[in-house]
Amino acid sequence: MKVLISVDIEGVAGVYHPEQTRAGNGEYERARLLMAEEANAAVAGAFEAGASEVIVNDSHGGFRNMPAERLDARARVVQGKPRYLSMVAGVEEGVNAVCLVGYHSRAHGRGILAHTINSFAFARIAFNGLELGEAGIYGALAGEYGAPVVMASGDDVFIGENRELFPHTVFVETKRATGCNSGISLSPERAREAIRTGVKEALARPPAPPFRLPSPIKTHIRTQTPALADLFCQWPTLSRLSGDEIGFEAPTVEAAVRIVNSLSAMSTMLR
Repeated sequence: MKVLISVDIEGVAGVYHPEQTRAGNGEYERARLLMAEEANAAVAGAFEAGASEVIVNDSHGGFRNMPAERLDARARVVQGKPRYLSMVAGVEEGVNAVCLVGYHSRAHGRGILAHTINSFAFARIAFNGLELGEAGIYGALAGEYGAPVVMASGDDVFIGENRELFPHTVFVETKRATGCNSGISLSPERAREAIRTGVKEALARPPAPPFRLPSPIKTHIRTQTPALADLFCQWPTLSRLSGDEIGFEAPTVEAAVRIVNSLSAMSTMLR
């Protein structure tokens, strides 16, 4: 049994504020260690459940947050960018299950540090009319490779948004949102215990079906400003739907994700 663990930072216990998610300050240095310890808890749970191999994907920001020397030595680690499969890079190696650790709710939601892929660029992303956050987008990408999302952790808003998409998934609530930058969290120690237990429980269950979307993927994006829509529509295959809305059609989820991440990179021109 080969397991991929994709780890973000905003859903980690004790993380509330943008300073904790951005390199260059002391709050981030502490938060990245909390992120690494939640990853280690998931790795431990996977091996205790009988995994033969575990791959950890560093899935936040520049994708090089967790100090490699602080991660469980039994796991292989995917870090750095660009990479075509982004937050689920490693799934192409034939994994049997995916765990999402430290994830957050979608853009303009009520969860802690809510956003979708790029908080500067995107206000809403929908595939085939279904509004998705990062869990849904990358869960669908993993599904194209035949890998189900079996476990996910984050705040209560994140869980509420994704239960229907992933009805067979074990969800672990690490904190409860009371605002975009406030909440009530488990202690890091208790959160790690819950994640370890959740991964073990998820992998002990019968195999879940992958989350799949029918192709082609009709993608609808609401940008944060009309200026971003101006920029993105320099790409000839994109359509302008309104002042701040654009759309395109892609043959697969993977193709749609690669386009979205290219738009995210383009947005830095306007920062």
